[in-house]
Amino acid sequence: MPGRFLLAALIGLIAALWTLTRPGDPALYPASPKEAGVTVYLLDNGFHTDLAVPRAALIDGGGALAEATASLEPGDWVLIGWGDATFYVDQSPIQGRLADGARAFFRPHNPSVVMLDPQAQDPARRFRARDRQVLTLSQAGMAALRARVQASLETDAAGRPVLAARFGDEAFFKSRETFWFGHLCNHWTADLLSAAGLPIRPFRAVTSDEVMRTAARAETLARKNGRGQAGAVKLDLKPVRD
Repeated sequence: MPGRFLLAALIGLIAALWTLTRPGDPALYPASPKEAGVTVYLLDNGFHTDLAVPRAALIDGGGALAEATASLEPGDWVLIGWGDATFYVDQSPIQGRLADGARAFFRPHNPSVVMLDPQAQDPARRFRARDRQVLTLSQAGMAALRARVQASLETDAAGRPVLAARFGDEAFFKSRETFWFGHLCNHWTADLLSAAGLPIRPFRAVTSDEVMRTAARAETLARKNGRGQAGAVKLDLKPVRD
């Protein structure tokens, strides 16, 4: 009998964590109609999410992130991603890296990197509609997102970002955070959205689809309720039809 109660308690705990919602911050999201919001794009390649952010918005405010951004090749947009320092950086075909992917997935405390990739073309032109979700952040929300990315960057004694690798235009900078199943690339992207004021479901952010749906719900409700009425924006837990 005690075993049944323990199992029921465990199932209840897992269910509670799976549905747990971290509320948004009405002071940050959505942008008020009275201010010039910052347009960013959440991008999905099927299993991994990136954010496309105006380059100027990353340079604004200075610091290690501004220095890292300034070191990139030209481009008005920058893709921001995060992942395991070995698997994410490796440029070889993924079929030959499955064992390393399992290592990154299951072994805790793997070193990680922040990717910054400059883009000359507007993401709305480069990425298919189903692979992108536009978000309009407030200026304060963008500043909070920028601070969250900067907090992830490892810096040297002079406060400069530490470059891990560079392939073409892509630059990978060492991160202070670690990668494993409990903190994957999509969890990290969801954390950026949360920093910007959006509501998220942190434990369900394992998949890119969950992060995309979360952003889509938030942006749809923001438009429906009117920009500036952020207090009315709550995460709708009902399924969204594509």
